[in-house]
Amino acid sequence: MKRKNKILGLILITLLLLTSGCGRKDYLQDNEGKIITNNETGQSVKKDILCQPDSNSELYKIYSEHEDQLDVKVDELPKCNEFSLTSNKYDGLWQLLLVRPIALLVLKVGYLFNNFGISVMLIGLLIRIILLPLSLKSIKQSQNIQKAQPEIAKIEKKYANKTDNASMMAKSQETMMVYQKYKINPVAGCLVALIQIPLFFAFLDAINKVPAIFEGSLFGMQLGTTPWKGIESGQYIYIILIFLIIITTYVSFKKTMNQNNNDEMMKEMNFMFKFMIISISIASFNLPTAIAFYWIVTNGFAVIQNYVTKKMLEKEDKKVIPIKTKRKK
Repeated sequence: MKRKNKILGLILITLLLLTSGCGRKDYLQDNEGKIITNNETGQSVKKDILCQPDSNSELYKIYSEHEDQLDVKVDELPKCNEFSLTSNKYDGLWQLLLVRPIALLVLKVGYLFNNFGISVMLIGLLIRIILLPLSLKSIKQSQNIQKAQPEIAKIEKKYANKTDNASMMAKSQETMMVYQKYKINPVAGCLVALIQIPLFFAFLDAINKVPAIFEGSLFGMQLGTTPWKGIESGQYIYIILIFLIIITTYVSFKKTMNQNNNDEMMKEMNFMFKFMIISISIASFNLPTAIAFYWIVTNGFAVIQNYVTKKMLEKEDKKVIPIKTKRKK
């Protein structure tokens, strides 16, 4: 039960981060201390944008009216097509190492293809391709864990009612021997997730800080508009976006969790799975459309990658060299 509460806590924290940002101080606030939102898009307005918004946009008016909260006046910012890694002042390692490079890459590719939505999706795929060796290792680890489950289950049953130190030490040693036998590294399976989480938040931060990105559009949807705002204004095409987010998330998570035969572990994973789907579904209504495209494409790629890789591993397992035996005369 304690483990379930921890999982639920982590999910709720993630949901809050996704929907409200990492801190109020990063956003413009009105006289009552409420975070200012862009009426056209539904986005919370970041203080430290990296380049100028369109001078005729609602966003430009918002920044002009609240320049007292900005470190750099909106007219002193570089134009988005002139933005570089050295533009503006230094603002921390998170911005320097992740947010700014992602923002610059999205801008460069966006101007090349004349569409920032396509740029976001292409860069999402590029990141997935770069992470492919780690992803393949993670999938292989999952397959090895599945093979080891019967032996792990026997160990769990053997020490089910034993809580003394000697039994716990023996259980740990036997479990490690099974891990060594099947070449399982518990950390390896988490590497992709550990890398992807900061990349996702860096992507979200970059999109919120570059007006040119969220002022663009793709498939009739404005990249900065939240699906909730789009649906609210009668643009029901955003419902398709929500549907795709939920479906791709569901399939990719489901494929990941079908790896364990242990009943207790499966209960915990089912619990986590349900809450993750609910959390992401709720969060998706308030995320910019650009990050939704990124999420859908990367999850879709993960589903295809997992399917192809598992098929390849299954074929490898079936390639058993037959042993020739002599017939008795």
